[in-house]
Amino acid sequence: MLVDSARIMVRSGKGGDGCSHLRREKSVPKGGPDGGDGGRGGDVVLWVDPHLDTLLQFKYAGHFFAKDGERGQPKSCAGAAGEDMLVAVPPGTLVYDLHTEELLADLTEPYARVVVAPGGKGGLGNERFKSSTHQTPTERTLGEPAVERELRLELKLLADVGLVGLPNAGKSTMLSALTRADAKVGAYPFTTISPQLGIAELPGDRRMVIADLPGLIEGAAEGAGLGHEFLKHIERTKVILHLIDVAPLDGSDPVENAEVIRGELEAFSEELSRKPELVVFNKIDLVPEGERTKLVNKLANVLRVPKDRRLAVSGATNEGLREMLEACWKLTDRAQQPSEWKS
Repeated sequence: MLVDSARIMVRSGKGGDGCSHLRREKSVPKGGPDGGDGGRGGDVVLWVDPHLDTLLQFKYAGHFFAKDGERGQPKSCAGAAGEDMLVAVPPGTLVYDLHTEELLADLTEPYARVVVAPGGKGGLGNERFKSSTHQTPTERTLGEPAVERELRLELKLLADVGLVGLPNAGKSTMLSALTRADAKVGAYPFTTISPQLGIAELPGDRRMVIADLPGLIEGAAEGAGLGHEFLKHIERTKVILHLIDVAPLDGSDPVENAEVIRGELEAFSEELSRKPELVVFNKIDLVPEGERTKLVNKLANVLRVPKDRRLAVSGATNEGLREMLEACWKLTDRAQQPSEWKS
């Protein structure tokens, strides 16, 4: 189950109060102020756990409090610092202030950390205030208060390849064929109602993370269908694998179907329209073998797809899948090197 948004409340630790104490001992006739400082309150820290892939845990636990710093003690003993509260989040988590909508952090790198609620500083003990002219101070300062805030977490999947296409384009079947992901497959639209991740393995110990993103429909950029709920995940992918059903059961035109997807990606974000795209004509096994090349070339020419960006495959029979993975690998490699991509 993918949960890609959550709200949490965090509170740092309060700083410990400074101590006001005058030393009085029989063996120390000139005892003086010896009140120690208070301890610093604990921070609330978000850190990236690469083993997580969902925000599901925040549906059941949404409050995270760090420990308060301890009060200063006599004999110049400082109070102990409060323990930090460490909160694990998956890679690709955006952290917003719930009320101001300020983006506080974009956590993508494994083990990256960000302090979202700093602990209060400890107060000063009266020992800090002694001087040659003020030898028996009794004043002290209180620890700083805790910081409390509400956060909105939003997860955008981090994947090398994002599968896009109209409902029933064959994305779930393709993901199951390419990876070990247990994607739901059905002969009806919107089989996939949440993004699915899988890892495709290539020779030479190479791996790619592939995301099956729920089917888009016309008007998705304005929120129709699954709309913004899943378009945002495509922004994180390096390469778009655009699946086109060459033999739609509803008799629709494959070219028009492809243009709908392209239009929605461009309407949602200009950046999406510039991402490297591999156009895959899927379910080629449903077309007579002698007509396949002619049909694919005709569709690709109308869609203005370069020859090195078009492939004919079948997720059901595994035809052409190895070549498709190799083409994806080349594109993801170039996507990581913008200067080469533009050349």
